[in-house]
Amino acid sequence: MNTTATDLAEVELKSGEKGDRPDTLPRVVIVGGGFAGIEAARALARSPVQVTVIDRTNHHLFQPLLYQVAAATLSPSDIASPIRQILRSQKNATVAMAEVTGVDPERQLVFMGDRTLPYDYLVLATGAQQTYFGKDEWAAIAPGLKSVLDAVQIRDRVLRSFEQAELQGDAQQCSDILTFVLVGAGPTGVELAGTIAEMARLTLKSEFRRIDPACIRVILVQAGPRILPAFSEHLSAEAQKALEDLGVEVRLNCRVEDIDEGGVTVAGERIPCRNVFWTAGVQASPAGKWLNAETDRAGRVTVKPDLSVPQYPNVFVVGDTAQMESDGKPVPGLAQAAMQSGRYAGQVIDARVCGKPALPPFRYVDLGSMATIGRKFAVMQVGNIQWSGLPAKLAWLVVHIAVLNQLENQLSVLLQWTWTYLTRERGSRIITVPVGSSLTSQALPQPISDASGVA
Repeated sequence: MNTTATDLAEVELKSGEKGDRPDTLPRVVIVGGGFAGIEAARALARSPVQVTVIDRTNHHLFQPLLYQVAAATLSPSDIASPIRQILRSQKNATVAMAEVTGVDPERQLVFMGDRTLPYDYLVLATGAQQTYFGKDEWAAIAPGLKSVLDAVQIRDRVLRSFEQAELQGDAQQCSDILTFVLVGAGPTGVELAGTIAEMARLTLKSEFRRIDPACIRVILVQAGPRILPAFSEHLSAEAQKALEDLGVEVRLNCRVEDIDEGGVTVAGERIPCRNVFWTAGVQASPAGKWLNAETDRAGRVTVKPDLSVPQYPNVFVVGDTAQMESDGKPVPGLAQAAMQSGRYAGQVIDARVCGKPALPPFRYVDLGSMATIGRKFAVMQVGNIQWSGLPAKLAWLVVHIAVLNQLENQLSVLLQWTWTYLTRERGSRIITVPVGSSLTSQALPQPISDASGVA
């Protein structure tokens, strides 16, 4: 496999045993530039170590706002920052853009195609990927939402659907084009369904002449008895009502039985549609296979209380890649959990290198859960405190802006959200793949013509 590794600076990439290099500062390799990986690197900023952060992309992605790129509210640059920019003031940190293909924990080597990188401490923060529960053939038809590319492709499909319907002109003939089915009613599915419905009814309603964008169908399918199952029943019910007020059809206790190019079958009902988006589940990266370590059903590595792998005390697994417990309870797969676990792993390494007392076991601090629906509604749960409506929406806005890594991102997002709220406009409604391109995921309907000359 061909790989790209850039600006490795003082880190020497070579094949060989760990004894092939002269004694120097301990080498800490962090695989993954997400929330957990970045926090692990930052925790080592003042440590006498060499830190190398490896990621297949050159950017850190703020995933909680990825759905807003898919729904044309924000642009990718608003929620992504170059990893080098984030760590530029950390003199002991080097960044490598490369694809990690494996790990040899016995020889303490990380593989990147035909290159190897030795380590003294390894932090695996490789996150999670979409899972289709054994129906991998659905992936090409029902894309998930895990990367910037996923979000841009979904945005293109949504916007192109309105363009196709405008060419078709007949509401009956284009009903399948303007039907959007989202599978999975966790925060991502709920937020994406709400914002697609709102965009059609508020932003696009006056921009088309042959169709009424408000006539779209947005269907949210959930296998369980309620949406947002991690929230209280009260907040789930309020969130469902907010979705239905936007025109979203919520299907509960319904399983998807089949997906093909022409539609989806849900609980025995065939729904003709061209757009199915998968927000139903994730599985861990292959880190467990690399280590030959014990994993749970989702592929997450079972770790010790200090987040190290049982047979390899110098290897730490954090974030969505790890099956972690705190106070005897499983730690949820949230951004805040990834940040806390990455920071903790860095602190454990710092304590070992500097000869400090061992840290107490990892303890997750639940800062609450949030989900937003449209411009004015959100739900928030922090322990026994439950908010909904505008107060929760304001809290959601403050928290998400505060957690963005760079000041320019914070200002850009704040300005865009303010503009969208005041004008109902969305600033990133650009289709990036031209008609006729081989990358186009949907075929255009046959051209039509009428007295206005549209063809």
